[in-house]
Amino acid sequence: MGVMMACKFCEIAAGATTHAVFEDAGSIAFLDTRPLFPGHVLLIPREHIETLPELPPEAVGPFFRNAQLLTRAVQEAMGADGVLNAVNNVISQSVPHLHLHIVPRRRGDGLRGFFWPRHTYHDEGEAASIAEQIRLTVSRLLVR
Repeated sequence: MGVMMACKFCEIAAGATTHAVFEDAGSIAFLDTRPLFPGHVLLIPREHIETLPELPPEAVGPFFRNAQLLTRAVQEAMGADGVLNAVNNVISQSVPHLHLHIVPRRRGDGLRGFFWPRHTYHDEGEAASIAEQIRLTVSRLLVR
């Protein structure tokens, strides 16, 4: 029980929330207590999984089907123009338990650059080199 009870999101998955908006056997979604905008929802797996890469392959489909459903529901329920979906892995992850942010967005809502400062590549060569590094890593990971 050590890790499970020390994790705020594991406690929520076990029933310690009053603002759940969806739940099934594998995940639960609830209102963020510090929302960017009203209707900001967090979707978490019930099992204690810290980052997206650790989500078991058999759980990916069900988790992201729930994400699709909740994205539609939040947009419609909040009368939003769109939705921001975001997952932090380790850096900026306030709770070390996988959680997908589902944030209703409106044109002109002022959330520009909230998650990251935008930069351009120094030149086409730098972009090509980085793209190649990522392609090679994807290839290596696929053969594991």
